[in-house]
Amino acid sequence: MGLLRAAATYFALVFGTGFVLGAVRVTLLVPRLGQRLAELLEMPWMALAMVLAARLVVRRQLPGRSPLTRAAAGVLALVFMVAAELAVGLFLQQRPLQDVLIGRDPVSGAVYLALLLLYALLPLLLGRGSTTTAVP
Repeated sequence: MGLLRAAATYFALVFGTGFVLGAVRVTLLVPRLGQRLAELLEMPWMALAMVLAARLVVRRQLPGRSPLTRAAAGVLALVFMVAAELAVGLFLQQRPLQDVLIGRDPVSGAVYLALLLLYALLPLLLGRGSTTTAVP
């Protein structure tokens, strides 16, 4: 149960941040700067949100847990993220599946994929040497 809760918390924190930043990007940045630059400008903020969320989850919900458990939390959070991205693209934005899966800009899309990999790995990477107890 702790693993599922940690993955869900990590996902919710990062997805919520992305939802807010995405709204700002689409309404303010894309019309002025274009899709690629707007997405690239958003990505460092998303990376920061990912690091902060992963650090919080590792410290509060996964302290002293094995590397396998932390890696599983990251992978499960990634599954949640991909499912949510698909749901938003298909149902809220009403984009075709092909567009959701492969319709990204080649430059910002490659950075996005790298960030997804980092997202999955952060709980493992940030928990190295973590043997502290849970913070109430």
